[in-house]
Amino acid sequence: MPQKRKSSADILAAARDCVLAYGAQRTTLTEVARRAGVSRPTVYNHWPDVRALLADLITSEMAAIAAEAAVDVGDNARDRLVRQAVRAAAAAIANPLMTKILDSDPELLLPYVFYRLGASQLALLRALEVDIVAGQIDGSIRDGKPAALARMLLLAAQSTVLSHRVVADQLAAPQLVEEFGRLMDGYLTP
Repeated sequence: MPQKRKSSADILAAARDCVLAYGAQRTTLTEVARRAGVSRPTVYNHWPDVRALLADLITSEMAAIAAEAAVDVGDNARDRLVRQAVRAAAAAIANPLMTKILDSDPELLLPYVFYRLGASQLALLRALEVDIVAGQIDGSIRDGKPAALARMLLLAAQSTVLSHRVVADQLAAPQLVEEFGRLMDGYLTP
């Protein structure tokens, strides 16, 4: 019986399993290929190296969090945006992959905090800008350049998610994301 052709999603799932088991630094393309049931060249057909694979894994995980946090009902665009951001922040804080990376390999995230925007950040900015424009049209979001407002929201969200442990002595995750929602709502209110 011929072996089922493995997809990129299957390989990403295997990479996720490896990171959860060993951490990002100890994840190898050889182990990912073994767990996915494919050859190393098959993995190399999709990603040139483990760093690119891990970047796509994080992007995929963040896209799944954003999709799961999506809300399509609310009084106005600001209300929907804030509720969605709070849900996404809570999910990211609780996400096993993000927790593992923060525990064992936080340096993997440093380029995306200090030097450049990654694919998931760029996608988030595009979505935020669309929501901000919708809120400016319905009057629920203050005037301002949507791109600038979106970037400030990105910085607040990143800080909330990546630094949540720093304030855990005073703000447990549920209270932290509630305060993050208040911060966003106040920032966006006309």
